[in-house]
Amino acid sequence: MSVVPADVLPGGALAVGETAPEPAGLGPRARLWPSLAAVYRAQLSRARVARIPLLFVATFQSVGIMILMRGVVDGGGEAQAVVAGSSVLVVAFVALNLLAQYFGQLRASGGLDHYATLPVPPAAVVLGAAGAYASFTVPGTVVTAVFGCVLFGLPLAHLWVLAAVIPLAGAALAGLGAALGLLAPRPETATLLGQLGMSAALLLGVLPAERMPEAVRLARDLLPSTYGVEAFARTFGPHPDWARVLGDLAVCGGVGVISLAVATWAYRRAAVR
Repeated sequence: MSVVPADVLPGGALAVGETAPEPAGLGPRARLWPSLAAVYRAQLSRARVARIPLLFVATFQSVGIMILMRGVVDGGGEAQAVVAGSSVLVVAFVALNLLAQYFGQLRASGGLDHYATLPVPPAAVVLGAAGAYASFTVPGTVVTAVFGCVLFGLPLAHLWVLAAVIPLAGAALAGLGAALGLLAPRPETATLLGQLGMSAALLLGVLPAERMPEAVRLARDLLPSTYGVEAFARTFGPHPDWARVLGDLAVCGGVGVISLAVATWAYRRAAVR
């Protein structure tokens, strides 16, 4: 029988004069931006399979709406509102509707437990998923805007403003969609709320505001995508008021920060339950 010294056993006594070893320190806390990039790449690779159907459905829906409205609207400010609203509707379809469904299913299936075990900040999970879904809207939004301009005879000179409208409107709608999916008690409720949100973006964003009652206009002002629509529609004029365009974009960006903060809080709340 071999004899093992007591000081090498787990919990064994220490030798005389020997000090206890210091506990191992924790690793460095994960930083937000590297974690955000990792979650974004992971979400982008997972959703890549559904990219073509996603782009087709979102784009075909908006293009079909513009074709229907062409028989009602001839031109002018109403045509500008239809083209701008239909373009932003592509963003709403993905960032609001599909993201609400995704987080609702993720919560119901226990997928949040997987993210809770990862050393990533909650904001990185929300922002990474929102950014990945919003990235799919870029080609569809551009195609819709170009088609609408050609259909209604609007100028193409200022389509570059979509480089600001898409991420800002996408952030606002993605934060709202993520919050709806995380706060909904059931995935079916999250799907319903996402569909209602997209329907609101359709009715309040595509239809010209001049033809709406005053109460509906007030509801339209509460919708985050409204300010992206207004900013894009103002660029179709012969002499765009860039100060008002920047003001609308600033409001859209501010709403995006608030909605993403609410979505992050909803993620923390859902992850600990």
